[in-house]
Amino acid sequence: MKVVSTVSRRHLFSVESAPSSIQFITPLTPSRTDTPSAESETLRQSPRKRKYINHESAISLIKREKNPEQALEIFNKVSAQKGFCHNNSTYAVILHKLAQCKNYRSVDAVLHRMTYETCEFQEGVFLNLMRHFSKSSMHERVIEMFDSIVPIVRSKPSLKAVSTCLNLLVEADRIDLAKTFLLSTRKDFRLEPNTCIFNILVKHHCKKGDLESAFEVLKEMEKSRVSYPNLITYSTLIDGLCRNDRLEEAIDLFEKMVSKHQIPPDALTYNVLINGFSRGGKSDRARKILEFMKKNGCSPNVFNYSSLMNGLCKDGKFEEAKKIFDEMKDANLKPDTVLYTTLINFLCRARRTDEAIELLREMREKDCRADEVTFNVILGGLCRECRFIEAINMLERLPNDGVYLNKASYRIVLNFLCKEGELEKAVELLILMLHRGFVPHFGTSNELLVSLCEAGNANGAGVVLFGLVETGFKPEPVTWSVLIDLICRERKLLPAFQLLDGLVME
Repeated sequence: MKVVSTVSRRHLFSVESAPSSIQFITPLTPSRTDTPSAESETLRQSPRKRKYINHESAISLIKREKNPEQALEIFNKVSAQKGFCHNNSTYAVILHKLAQCKNYRSVDAVLHRMTYETCEFQEGVFLNLMRHFSKSSMHERVIEMFDSIVPIVRSKPSLKAVSTCLNLLVEADRIDLAKTFLLSTRKDFRLEPNTCIFNILVKHHCKKGDLESAFEVLKEMEKSRVSYPNLITYSTLIDGLCRNDRLEEAIDLFEKMVSKHQIPPDALTYNVLINGFSRGGKSDRARKILEFMKKNGCSPNVFNYSSLMNGLCKDGKFEEAKKIFDEMKDANLKPDTVLYTTLINFLCRARRTDEAIELLREMREKDCRADEVTFNVILGGLCRECRFIEAINMLERLPNDGVYLNKASYRIVLNFLCKEGELEKAVELLILMLHRGFVPHFGTSNELLVSLCEAGNANGAGVVLFGLVETGFKPEPVTWSVLIDLICRERKLLPAFQLLDGLVME
């Protein structure tokens, strides 16, 4: 069989000669640390006659095997069965398993074997490998997988393969490789870019803020019958204009898309405009866009309402935002955690924490689970209203109720306590933090120690410092100086020496 070879395929054809009958791919880095699954163990039992493993069973066994080398051994064992030949599906699953585990040397060995197989392969195998190599920032290998389509699949790459490869390179900001790749595909395969490929270029220019180049691509698309701009093209350009505060131009392009090119907008396109005007402090216009959207038969979704509510809240129009929230619920749309948290955040910042807590109760009733961000917002709201006991009680109670809190939850309350001079409560909270494995911010720790010293609370300062030192904390020179001065004045030299010894030992 004739094998097509190119420079970019050096990984696939590095073996000098192919054996006449390829039965096994030897694992290159064998590992026996994992316990093999029960199904894979049956393949290794040789004395008694084994049940014939068909393609579906082989795929299932390989998928369930956690160890990639043992999965490869299964792949080899089933091919030893009389009359069994691997097909596209079995090759696809073993390559996915190996690439997922970043065992790329074995991937190359399997690809090498594929060049001598007679079964029909599909390019989807290589599109999947492109994504794996891209995730590992191996962008040259992405192109190699594209180049492997011709010798292994034995057909010209599709435009989908071109767009997938190009998009991965552009997303990784490897524009040098993307340009070279695009030029070579046009030369080698005479593939003319379609709408999808042009849209990738439009997205890239918009992402970089180069709108002039993006519109140049649009002009090229409008000249072509094969790659005429579609809804994605215009939505991307409209979004680029909105992000650059060119809102009126965005509206003009929207109207051109609808009236001249007869392309109906969808909820995503409307959301680009609603988001743009909301970010630009023009929530009234954003609301008109939502009304226009409904009149033209496009039902708003949760994201449309969420974008508008964000804009109204930022403009201080909270009552209007609540009306939109109620309107959304009347439309049988279920608010998500992000939407509830948005409203709760603005209520707390407006010192309307009780209303925010009511919304939190509503979340529970509607089976909408609040996350740590939601609770952190509530904790901040309580602290702004100096309701420290409620905030501390919430911190103590929530973990027992199965709610996960992060270090920010404790730091928010501790920072407010230090700022407001609530030192005794701050010490209690810090002890709770340390007990639960959370460490306060370095600056807050020094601030609390200095405040305790200035208040003459040597015992509190000692308790805090000893607790912090166990976590690896070392006070700033100024903090240490103030602390030693207080301890000396209080005639408590033994703790000072013990602490100094501990710090020196570290």
